[in-house]
Amino acid sequence: MSHIPHRLEVQNISIGYGEKIILRNLSFQIPHGARVAVVGPNGAGKSTLFKALVGLLPLQNGRILIHGEMLGSHQDCVAYVPQREEVDWRFPVTVNDVVMMGRYAQMGWLSRPSAHDKKLVRNSLQQMDIAALSEQPIGQLSGGQQQRAFLARAIAQEPHILLMDEPFTGVDITTQEATLRLLDHLQKGQVTTLVSTHDLNLAASRFDLVLLLNHRLIAFGTPKVVFAKENLAQAFGNSLLVMEDGMMLVDECCPPD
Repeated sequence: MSHIPHRLEVQNISIGYGEKIILRNLSFQIPHGARVAVVGPNGAGKSTLFKALVGLLPLQNGRILIHGEMLGSHQDCVAYVPQREEVDWRFPVTVNDVVMMGRYAQMGWLSRPSAHDKKLVRNSLQQMDIAALSEQPIGQLSGGQQQRAFLARAIAQEPHILLMDEPFTGVDITTQEATLRLLDHLQKGQVTTLVSTHDLNLAASRFDLVLLLNHRLIAFGTPKVVFAKENLAQAFGNSLLVMEDGMMLVDECCPPD
């Protein structure tokens, strides 16, 4: 049988800002279509990893492979939904404009959207239940609606890999449920997803694999293996961990990524 390359392979990468290294000597392989929770304390490097995976931050060393080829060899096959606070919501665009941005890599910045592009955008808006808001300015939406607009943009991109940075933080229950439904839908379509979250119980119950970080790789594998007490102690130290009625609680006290 011929070798089928992993969707995403990270080989001994270090990432930082100038001389400050945030993540050091990170290596892991994520198989095709897996659903991965990325967890760790604030400041551990989760957002830094995501930015490197879409080429927004250069690698200090190592390499990232997608389909067995170097990052950047494939046209826009990695979609990224950043944390809401990283977005300038005052930018004067409609919801439809935002979602259409997911098509720009395929159609080119100066090209007009084709019928296919418009159909994908409509379908993405409908899937996230915001079609009625398509002509609304993005800045006038609620936080949950803004999140769903960015998820719709990611769907319209037709990615092979989707990165979502804290999609469950500060949004309403409707958006949380819509996001979880989207994860189920994407897994059926064999889209690889990486989702950073502080909710360890959600990571344990809804994800195939867990990537546990604290400036380095603490553990990677099934939730049962990764959430062993010794791994959690290495990741969270004294900020972890109170067990109440089977729930894992983390006292976050560190600066953001």
